[in-house]
Amino acid sequence: MTRIAVVTGGTRGIGEAISLKLKEKGRHVIANYGGNDEAARAFSARTGIDVRKWDVGDHQACLDACAEIEGQFGPIDILVNNAGITRDATIMKMTFEQWDEVIRIDLTGCFNMAKACFPNMRTRSWGRIVNVGSVNGQGGQIGQVNYAAAKSGIHGFTKSLAMEGARFGVTANAIAPGYIATEMLSTIPDNVMEKIVAQIPVGRLGQPEEIARGVEFLTSDNASFITGSTLSINGGQHMY
Repeated sequence: MTRIAVVTGGTRGIGEAISLKLKEKGRHVIANYGGNDEAARAFSARTGIDVRKWDVGDHQACLDACAEIEGQFGPIDILVNNAGITRDATIMKMTFEQWDEVIRIDLTGCFNMAKACFPNMRTRSWGRIVNVGSVNGQGGQIGQVNYAAAKSGIHGFTKSLAMEGARFGVTANAIAPGYIATEMLSTIPDNVMEKIVAQIPVGRLGQPEEIARGVEFLTSDNASFITGSTLSINGGQHMY
């Protein structure tokens, strides 16, 4: 049986690696994206993965998109809440709009998508939900009170969702990536990047594929006894 997997923010960076890994493992992947049509078209042409555009921060849009996917392909078995944005500023300079936009996409987006997928997973007694948090949601970071709050919220959201799904065969876990070599880090000046890498015990940035392998395991049949957990993939940067 081919599992249907939806990956939000699934056409670039960590999301792209997750989409490709799940496809490699035989899943039928639908990759969501929010805004970059050109990049999404190029990704789909290169990989053969179906792409769908909707705003994960829009509750009704998530319900409608998932209903359309299930009507076309069948029940959604796997949900990876990977979509996320940053709007960095110290709290002295951060606007409410910067706060609200990050919370809306990074945290409320997880609720919206789980709300769309969880009921049918529960009815079928099988489901895998993986929410992508962050090392900065575990340890905090200057200039990221919005992002750190959203990602920290993901960890509590995951534990509570896991409790609700456990006896119905639906697992919910989180992955907390450290600093990963993606486009999101490309604007960081070299001198700042050197300081970041110096704080990582393994001495390098992570690769998107390393996050994808964690997601692939947590969404497999072999992970049925793992729920409510956070897998930290950060090179030892933050341990607890």
